[in-house]
Amino acid sequence: MDRLRLRLRVFIILLFVIVIVGTFSFMFVEGLPLVDAFYFSIVTITTVGYGDIHPATQLGKIIAVVLIITGAGAFLGVVANATEILLNKREKKIREQKLNMVVGVFFSELGGKILSCFTRYDPQLDVIRKNLVVENDWSEKDFLDVRALLDRYHYKVDPQKVRLQDLKSLLEQNGYLLLTLWENPNLLEHEAFTETLRAILHLKEELLSREDLTGLPDSDMAHIAGDINRAYALISGQWLDYMKHLKDSYPYLFSHAMRTNPFDKEASPIVR
Repeated sequence: MDRLRLRLRVFIILLFVIVIVGTFSFMFVEGLPLVDAFYFSIVTITTVGYGDIHPATQLGKIIAVVLIITGAGAFLGVVANATEILLNKREKKIREQKLNMVVGVFFSELGGKILSCFTRYDPQLDVIRKNLVVENDWSEKDFLDVRALLDRYHYKVDPQKVRLQDLKSLLEQNGYLLLTLWENPNLLEHEAFTETLRAILHLKEELLSREDLTGLPDSDMAHIAGDINRAYALISGQWLDYMKHLKDSYPYLFSHAMRTNPFDKEASPIVR
């Protein structure tokens, strides 16, 4: 996209220079007034050629030919690049909509449950919990401020309290969903969400590779805790981004997401 914008700027500048040069050339060679010279330059470049004004001198005809060759190319370049940028924007918007659907499926079916599991056993969460109770009147600045807070937060789930077997079962039961999401080509457009899925898939692999999750040595528990906290940090950031998307685009889905906020102790799907 940046390359297309740069190319469009180059063609616009080139077209502008050609029009200016053509206008002053016709004024000097053909003796036309400024407005007529500018008008003749434009109709020549766009190959409209109404015929109401035409060069009367040999040099004027040569200028017109040069103007057609260079100006028409520059004009078409502007039109072609502008059209391509508009089409790319439309295509990007469609891809973003598909990606947001993928993210929505993840949080509706699994992400919210995983996040609830993590927040339940985070002994430090009360420090920031009140900041994560998303409200209907939040502005973009509110979301940015909370995102900065999450980026600074030290995620530290207590692995000794986590029901690892329940977490293992949850991930195992949703293995097909995770695999399907992972194979979705739209993920190429969202590196952060891809990294979140990778962390969750790795956590699933670690848990499934252990037949018995009880009585693990402290060293292994520390390893699992690292995997949990990595996934916890990534999914928290994605959850906030998803909440902002819902608020901006789908108020009815946002209402339900607020009422089932995994960071809110008083959250309830019941409308009161």
